[in-house]
Amino acid sequence: MPLLLLLLVLLLPAAPEATPSALLGINYGRVGNNLPPTTSALQLLAGLGVGRVRLYDADPATLRSFANTGVELVVGVPDECLAAVSTPSGAFSWVRSVIQPALPATKIAVLTVGNEVLTGANSSTLSPSLLPAMQCIHDALAQLGLDRQVAVTTAHNLGVLATSYPPSSAYFRKDLLPVLCPILDFHARTGSPFLVNAYPYFAYAEDPAGVELEYALLEPGHGGVPDPSSGLRYPNMLVAQVDAVYHAIAAANRAAARAVEVRVSETGWPSAGDGNETGATPRNAARYNGNVMRLVGEGKGTPLRPDGALRVYMFALFNENMKPGPSSERNYGLFKPDGTPVYELAYRLPKDNATTSSGTGSITGGGGGGPQNSGYYSISASATANVGWWTWTQACAAVLLMMIAF
Repeated sequence: MPLLLLLLVLLLPAAPEATPSALLGINYGRVGNNLPPTTSALQLLAGLGVGRVRLYDADPATLRSFANTGVELVVGVPDECLAAVSTPSGAFSWVRSVIQPALPATKIAVLTVGNEVLTGANSSTLSPSLLPAMQCIHDALAQLGLDRQVAVTTAHNLGVLATSYPPSSAYFRKDLLPVLCPILDFHARTGSPFLVNAYPYFAYAEDPAGVELEYALLEPGHGGVPDPSSGLRYPNMLVAQVDAVYHAIAAANRAAARAVEVRVSETGWPSAGDGNETGATPRNAARYNGNVMRLVGEGKGTPLRPDGALRVYMFALFNENMKPGPSSERNYGLFKPDGTPVYELAYRLPKDNATTSSGTGSITGGGGGGPQNSGYYSISASATANVGWWTWTQACAAVLLMMIAF
C-alpha cells in the first residue's frame, strides 16, 4: 500500500508553490455533498497559478493532502471549537494533536480562529471566547516553538464597521470596541494581520440605484470616487473598503494602526442568485473576479497605503450546494463540482505568484500560445469536464493494485 500511494502521488500534477511575493489566494470551502476529492482541487490550483489556499477547518486528511505541495495554507479553527481552545490546556492539546503533526510537510502559515464571530448568529455566545482562544493558541504555538512559523488571527465581516463611506470617516461599531481594541493589541504584539471578508457585491445588491456597477466590479475604466475629507480618489469599491478598515483601526487604536496590516480573507461575486438578487450573473462574476486578479497582480496597495501590496483570497474554488441562505450563497465558485468552469475567465498574475503551474483540460497557463510561465492564465467554460482525470487516477490505482497482487 505505501508503494501504491507513492505511485499515485507521482501521477498527480504539480501544485503551485507560494513565494513571498505571491499575493493571490483562494478559499477552498467544502460545504457540499458532491465535491471532488482534495487531489482534484490540487490540480485546479495548479492550473490557476494560485499557491495560497484558505481552509475553514483543520481536517487532518485534508492537511495531509497538501503535504509537500508547496501550497501555503490558512487553516481555520471552526467556531464550534472556540470554547475548547480558549483555555491553555485545550489550545495546547489541539495544536499538538492537529497542527504540529502536519508540520513542516504541510505549509501552514496562518490559523484563523473562527469566522465572522463578532457579527454571526452566535456572536453573543462566541464573542467572549474569541480573544482568549486566539491568545491561548498563540501561546501553545510558542510553547512548541511554532509561533514564528504560524500566525494567529481571525476573519471579520465588514459589518464590524458602523460606517464605511467615505473611507476616512469609517469607525467600528461602538458595541464591538471592548472586544476589538484588545484584538488589535494582540495583532500589534504578535505581528499577525487583520482579516476582513469584503464583498462589493453586497453593497451593489442592496442599493443598485446608488452604487455604480462598474465601481463595484472594479472596472479599470471607472473614474473613481473621491473621499472629500482625505482628498484621496478611490478607483474601485474594494480598495475603498480596505481603507475604511484601516481608518477604523486608527480611530480605535492609533498605536495598532501603525503596525497592523489589513488583508482581504474573502471576496467574490456570485454567478447566479434568486430573482431579487440584483447583479448575480456569470458575466458580472467573471468581470469582478478577473478584475480582482488583475488588481492583485499589479502588486499595488490602496490609496491610503500605496506602499503595501494588497493581499486577497478569492471566494471560492467550488460552488457549494449545501450552503444555507439565498441561491447566491451556493454560486460563488470558479468551478462546478465536476471540475468544469462556471464561466470563462482570463487574467494575468506575476510569474512568481506560483513557482510552478500546469494546465490540464479546461485550465491553461500561458494563453495565446505563450509559455506556461508567462503569467497569463485562462479558464474556458466551453471545455470538457475535469472529472475524468481523477476517474483515470482511480483506474490507475486499480491496475496498480492488480500488479501488486501478482
